[in-house]
Amino acid sequence: MTTTIAILAPGAMGSAVARRLSEHGVRVLTSLKGRSEATLKRAADAGMVGADDDEIAGADIILSIVPPGEAVALAERLAGLIVRREKKPVVVDCNAVNVDTVLRIEEIIGSAQAPFVDAGIIGFPPQPGSKGPAFYMSGEHAKDVAVLQQLGLDLRIVEGPVGAASALKMSYAGIVKGLAGIGSAMVLAATKAGAADALRDELALSQPAILARLEVALPDMIPKAYRWVAEMREISGFLGPDHPASQVYEGFARWFEHLAEDAKGEAADAELMKVFAANVAKKV
Repeated sequence: MTTTIAILAPGAMGSAVARRLSEHGVRVLTSLKGRSEATLKRAADAGMVGADDDEIAGADIILSIVPPGEAVALAERLAGLIVRREKKPVVVDCNAVNVDTVLRIEEIIGSAQAPFVDAGIIGFPPQPGSKGPAFYMSGEHAKDVAVLQQLGLDLRIVEGPVGAASALKMSYAGIVKGLAGIGSAMVLAATKAGAADALRDELALSQPAILARLEVALPDMIPKAYRWVAEMREISGFLGPDHPASQVYEGFARWFEHLAEDAKGEAADAELMKVFAANVAKKV
């Protein structure tokens, strides 16, 4: 019997996950109402089938893969669809949200009497020939979606309640994307002060691993900066308002917001980061 999985929404990660599942014989549904031509094409290329709300609510598993700022609204929408159904899908929130947010989402889905799984995705969208990314799952119903392991996803159980997987995601992203935030800010400051070459040379001598990471991370972050704004605020919330480092991540949110806006306009700062990274590659 074919497993039916609904993925909302067909963005870069969602469509790549859908392609992986489709390759393993899964019927993958999504909502395409009001979507752009580019999204319609991406969904079709990934093997996703456009479905109405009733069909989505009838899936075996629903994966929520949206920007963190949209996660609660999607949960409310799903709860409204599921509450009327006798057979409930397992709802898996895969978004980069903090523990308080995911507990709120669990409560919303629970109001529809549907089983809920907390998940955190670590890694890039699935690519042909690669195993990743890792899907960390927690909560009492995490093992209810163990079938995903046989359907091409790298499923890893985090022992603990709902919130454990999101805590892992917040901590990991706080380190990795925090380093990208620090690196980009300092590279731009050095460049504008005329010290880019000196910084690059010193990092090559004393911190080659960091320099190698910046070579990749700086150009990679520019088109993603707009998505990282809400995630930084979720990490700030994860630490809590009384934590001294909470404001660090609020600062990163404002920094990524600036870079996202900059990329829409003259992209002066974005271009300087690309030049720094390109010059690293030339010297290697």
